[in-house]
Formats: sequence, structure tokens, C-alpha cells
Amino acid sequence: MTTRTNNLPKWTLALAVVAAAGCMPRGENAGEGRATVVHNQSVDRAVINQPVGPVPGPGDIAPLANPLGNDPTARMEGYHLFNQFNCAGCHGGRGGGGMGPSLRDTGWLYGSTADRIFNSIAQGRGRGMPSWGARIPEKQIWELTAYIQSMRTDDEPEAPR
Repeated sequence: MTTRTNNLPKWTLALAVVAAAGCMPRGENAGEGRATVVHNQSVDRAVINQPVGPVPGPGDIAPLANPLGNDPTARMEGYHLFNQFNCAGCHGGRGGGGMGPSLRDTGWLYGSTADRIFNSIAQGRGRGMPSWGARIPEKQIWELTAYIQSMRTDDEPEAPR
């Protein structure tokens, strides 16, 4: 049995290597600070790599209020659900941060309004937050939202000392 070799000239392989090397970024921070042309306009690459907001479309829509937001029983139930669903496994005890982000911070990547928190829980997020919307009822998501929004306030159940 004979082995058949590639019949392409040797220079094609060399050309492919040189072409690929020319396209590859060099150095630790390659690509930073360089501009890219998008729709006939020069745009900084750092702008292109920014995460897109959670809700496309017009930004002046009033946020949806939590129907259970002022209910102390719902906040307490949200606290119990937070522990039952092991949210602390990622967000840390009392939501202080761990593998997942702190829920006690004031600045949030996807927003801290009730509707944004609800959507983060129900739909998940691309950086590791799983989707719970198909697993738990809407009422429990609102209870979790009520508890999370009560963090750093006098209304927080079982607040850390």
C-alpha cells in the first residue's frame, strides 16, 4: 500500500503560514487601542467589545415594579429561597460576592431595578448566571427579587451584623 502525499507546491504552505502570521495579534495586549471601521466610521475596538445592555430597544420605558416589593413576608420568603436554591454558592453568603458578583454593590452590569433583577433570574446571563424561569414559579422569582432589593436597607430580613 502506498501513501499519497499532497501534490501542492511547497510555496503554498509557506504562503499560508505567512498570511496567518500577519493576521494574528502580537504581544500581551494586542489589538488594544487599534481602530476598526464599522459603517464607514473608525471605532475604537474597546467600544466594540463592550457588553450590550440587557434590553434592546428604546431606553425610556418605565421599569416594571415588583408586585411583592413592599411585602415583608415576600422578602423573608425570598431570603429562604436564596438559601434553598443555593444562590449563596455563587453570590456568597448574604449576597456579598463570590464566584458570582456581589448583590450588595450599588453598580450592576445588568441593572438593579426590579424588572432587571427578575430578568436576570428568569432568563439567566451570559457570564454564568443560569436561567431559573423554567424551573421556579414567577411568584418565587419576585420573592427573590424583593429580598435582593432589600439588601443594604433596613428592610433586609436576617441582615448581616
